[in-house]
Amino acid sequence: ADGVGGLGAEQNHLSVPVTDHGAWATAMNNLGIVPVGLSGQQLVSDSLCIQRFDPGLGLIAPINPMMAGISLVPPPPVPPDMAVIKEIIHCKSCTLFPQNPNLPPPSTRERPPGCKTVFVGGLPENATEEIIREVFDQCGEIIAIRKSKKNFCHIRFSEEFMVDKAIYLSGYRMRIGSSTDKKDSGRIHVDFAQARDDLYEWECKQRLLAREERHRRKIHEDRLRPPSPPPVVHYSEHEAALLAERLKDDHKFSEATAVLFTWIDRGEVNRRTANHFYSMIQSANSHVRRLMGEKAQHEEEMERAKETFKNALMAILTQFEQITTVFTAATRQKAWDHFSKAQRKNIDIWRKQCEELRNAHSEEIMGIRREEEMEMSDDDSDESPCKRLRTDNGVYDQTQASLKEENDSLRWQLDAYRNEVELLRKEQSKSSRSDDDLTHTHTHTHTHSAEAQIQLLQQSMHNMQQQLLSLQEQLTSKEAELEQAREEHRYLEGEVLTLRDKV
Repeated sequence: ADGVGGLGAEQNHLSVPVTDHGAWATAMNNLGIVPVGLSGQQLVSDSLCIQRFDPGLGLIAPINPMMAGISLVPPPPVPPDMAVIKEIIHCKSCTLFPQNPNLPPPSTRERPPGCKTVFVGGLPENATEEIIREVFDQCGEIIAIRKSKKNFCHIRFSEEFMVDKAIYLSGYRMRIGSSTDKKDSGRIHVDFAQARDDLYEWECKQRLLAREERHRRKIHEDRLRPPSPPPVVHYSEHEAALLAERLKDDHKFSEATAVLFTWIDRGEVNRRTANHFYSMIQSANSHVRRLMGEKAQHEEEMERAKETFKNALMAILTQFEQITTVFTAATRQKAWDHFSKAQRKNIDIWRKQCEELRNAHSEEIMGIRREEEMEMSDDDSDESPCKRLRTDNGVYDQTQASLKEENDSLRWQLDAYRNEVELLRKEQSKSSRSDDDLTHTHTHTHTHSAEAQIQLLQQSMHNMQQQLLSLQEQLTSKEAELEQAREEHRYLEGEVLTLRDKV
């Protein structure tokens, strides 16, 4: 009932002629309002109206889309190439005529943040503040109007969405009354205006949102933060007696030591309480034997686990060795000739895979053994430094002597290979000379056998040269190791001398 009364009050000062029902229906449909006639019947079909519209609302007459209290409903999706048709808007003191739909829409500047103020230019010279308020009061609540003598004004609304309604009126021609005087008409241009009040309110709103976001984040962080530890009770004889009992319990020992540390750190120890604290410290010290026992037990368990793991690896490696021997027996000529080509290929692939896995397992076992040797050497390092230096000195002497022997043997082998190479070269030269002398006397078969013998000699000489190069490389590496051992020997001798001077 209130809505119908309000509409009737607004219609007392608005007169909208409905001579052309087709134009009125088109305008109402573009604005998203279902047009109805005087009798309440729809002027367009249901397929062109907004969905879920109830025709029995009891509207008496067509409604002006700019009527106060009726918001501009956004129109349904319109194709981009289809222009929106604007209709004539009648007010009490003036009339607004839309611009030619074939012309481009009026341009606007970039919207400032929090814009609630619009610039209205092109007003008629005789337009008063009351007429301007009458036109733009339909867009929403107006807070202030600042009119200039040069046919423009600034209008500030209470909300931001009202600015969009005011922008809708841009491009209309305003005519005051029915006068045809030039001073009573003008094409209005509505655009966004940048006002300090709007910017200040927008910044205040943003700061409020930022504060709310910080508060929300702080609440979330407080919820996720782990709870603080319980406060430590103050020292008293009763609490000291309870703490002494908790110190004897293995399960409550950690909490009790934390309380004892806090009391000592606070300075609760004095002459009167020294005996109580001494007894509690003694109780804490009694757990050292228990902890060492637990450590020894865990170390034994770890050693047993290592031993079982090592035994399992050894069993696996033994089985790999057995499989490898099977493949080796299968690849001998006695059995290899009876397999087909595909079977030989598969056996060869399996043998290679088995050898790779065996080598990987053997390297793992060697690594375990090296770790055990390092652990044993770490245990031996607890001895006196003089004894350790003596043992290291003896070890390095032995390594130095062994390296010298290996170096001499490699030199002798190198000399022997060089002599063999020279002999082969001499034999090759003699055979080439004899071939030149007997080329006309010997048969073709004899020359062929001589060439084959030369090729065999050349191949053997090439092999000898390769062995010679490898022996030279080994000799250089052994000499480098010998030099390094000598340097370490000198360093150890210096350390022994310094230790003797200190002693």
